[in-house]
Amino acid sequence: MQPAATSPSPPLNEAKTKRNAIRTQTVDSLWGCFFILPQMVGLIIFSLIPLVLAFALSLMSWDGFGERSFVGLDNFMGQFKDPDFRIALVNTLYYTVLTVPTGILAAMLVAVGLNKVKGKVLYRLIYFMPNITMSVAVAVVFMWLFNSDFGLINLYLKDWFGIDGPRWLTDTRFVMPSIALLSIWMGLGGSMVLFLAGLQGISPTYYEAAQIDGASKWQQLRHITIPLLSSTTFFVTIMSVIGSFQVFDQSFVMTSGGPAKASYTLVYHIYDSAFVDFTFGTSTSAAVTLFAMILTLTLLQMKISKRWVHYEE
Repeated sequence: MQPAATSPSPPLNEAKTKRNAIRTQTVDSLWGCFFILPQMVGLIIFSLIPLVLAFALSLMSWDGFGERSFVGLDNFMGQFKDPDFRIALVNTLYYTVLTVPTGILAAMLVAVGLNKVKGKVLYRLIYFMPNITMSVAVAVVFMWLFNSDFGLINLYLKDWFGIDGPRWLTDTRFVMPSIALLSIWMGLGGSMVLFLAGLQGISPTYYEAAQIDGASKWQQLRHITIPLLSSTTFFVTIMSVIGSFQVFDQSFVMTSGGPAKASYTLVYHIYDSAFVDFTFGTSTSAAVTLFAMILTLTLLQMKISKRWVHYEE
């Protein structure tokens, strides 16, 4: 009489299951690495390696042709003593103050206005188109609009209000506000789309409860919409500040940094040092300094955000 067949013991089944799970996880990880490999190769070659080389070059003196010589922190010390760098820093901070708060406020108001209107998809397209238009092309068009002799803005000011318009791009008082106005117009669509996405995420029950309590539209905006958009506002603020510190195209095309370096920005200073003066070590040290400023401001904003950013539960 043959003995009855016995089934595998529970410990063996558990061990086999664990081995299969580990094998499956390993295969999934290998496939994941395979799919991200092209992006990782591009990131390493075109981003990480140039970043490391930039930090190394910032400690050297090099004109782009001869041999490099190590100078340590002299390039960085020279930047803070350079009057051009100080002018560029002041102009960039002024531009940031002009564009960031105004751009965020305008984008939020437009998003609130378009949130529940008919045909909002078409409005989104219209508002977003400047955001994807080449900045050089936009700058050329605005050069014509801002022209003090035959530009449309001054012509309309003269015809409609009898006002002689200012010399927008040749007066040191108006050149940076003019560039800021162009940048706000260009970036309005991108920020507006982000705010619209944030508005879609706010539960309508909050507004229904507020209406039952007799809250006005202004009270709903102040006590519901703005607080619950704080996370979106935080993201838009960070991206706007980073973009404002990197402004270059507008001042390069419209004013070449003038008049009297009134539109001379940090990125323009980096370009000028590298491709006009051919002092690549100095230029790279300015770029590294700009990177440190942006990183510091971003970390500071993230630290402060804990006090005013609210998330819907």
